[in-house]
Amino acid sequence: MDMTTAEILLTVAAVTLGVQLMRWVPFAIFPEGREVPEAMTLLSKVLPAAMMGMLVVYCFRNITPWEYPFGIPEIISAAVVLALHYRIGNCILSIVAGTVCYMIMQQYIFV
Repeated sequence: MDMTTAEILLTVAAVTLGVQLMRWVPFAIFPEGREVPEAMTLLSKVLPAAMMGMLVVYCFRNITPWEYPFGIPEIISAAVVLALHYRIGNCILSIVAGTVCYMIMQQYIFV
């Protein structure tokens, strides 16, 4: 089912409005000079680690250790991410290298 031009424009406008609201609302709620509530400060410290944990669980959720390829691409790619991050400390480089490693293994090695 194809969208009409009007539906496409309405969708783009709605998405644009939603993105802009998400960018502006925090500045309206917490203007400069106003103290940030302690709960928000706590969340800003705890949520990054919690999100990383969720991403790890998400990445490993479909591994079946009793079926080929036994989760080997995922484990090797995770090891690449950990090793690079430990050695270099650059999150973007680590994640991109792990993703490339995983895709190469999935496309060419564990076919």
